[in-house]
Amino acid sequence: MTTLTETQLQAPAASAGLMKRLLPKRLGVHIFLIISCIVIGFPLFYAMIVSTQENADVYRYQFTPGNKFEANWDIVVNKRNIPGYMLNTVIVAVAVTVGKTVLSLLAGLAFVYFRFPGKWLVFGFVLITLMMPTEILIIALFRFVNALGWGSTYLALIVPFLASATGTFLFRQHFSNIPVELCEAAQLDGATPLQFLIKVLVPISWNTIGALAVIQFIYVWNMYLWPVIIIQDQVHQVVQVGLQQLQGNDQASSFGPMMLGAVLASIPPILVFVLLQKQFMSGFQLSTDK
Repeated sequence: MTTLTETQLQAPAASAGLMKRLLPKRLGVHIFLIISCIVIGFPLFYAMIVSTQENADVYRYQFTPGNKFEANWDIVVNKRNIPGYMLNTVIVAVAVTVGKTVLSLLAGLAFVYFRFPGKWLVFGFVLITLMMPTEILIIALFRFVNALGWGSTYLALIVPFLASATGTFLFRQHFSNIPVELCEAAQLDGATPLQFLIKVLVPISWNTIGALAVIQFIYVWNMYLWPVIIIQDQVHQVVQVGLQQLQGNDQASSFGPMMLGAVLASIPPILVFVLLQKQFMSGFQLSTDK
């Protein structure tokens, strides 16, 4: 029959004492986090409640589900075709995200590993474009896109946003932190620049790629001003403009459909963030995926 040693007997007591000392601190932190989650999540919860209600329920400040979900669903899905707008936005957002990521990778490769006259001048010009939002260029961009015959097409929503100063800066800084010995070893092995990018840089840059993908996808998903100006038909229109159409002529008559449409429109960005949250949280660190 075995007996417990003195160390084994003291271990539970020490653990209990440690828990007593840490519990007050952790309890306060946990309470604060719980309250923060409730405050942040309440608008989404209330939107889900309103999406099942009629106007009378909303004006009574009713916080229980109503019985108008099917009617609101019919308006959002069948009459206003919000799923069709969401599909258009998914196509545009994915195309812009992939295009921006590829071009940003190539630009970062050029600014770090290539030597050409005026490299720093060009990089400075790229940084200056960060101070020029789309809104101040929208008239000139509208005339240029229409001159190309791209009005009311996917090209008008995709091509003007493929270049990314943010992505270029992000990958330039990321590649600058990678040991130069990797590039020299690749050159000794006879790898071309594209092979070095695909086989060496991309595998150790998934975190940065994921972070950029999340940022760009959500940016394009929430785009409203440019689509409402350049797209004149409903075939290629995006979801943010479609949500505005749920409001109708009477601004106080469609709370249920508006909230249901907003909840449906929030699902794709949430899914993208959930799938890429690990890469997003560590996207600014030099690390390799395992």
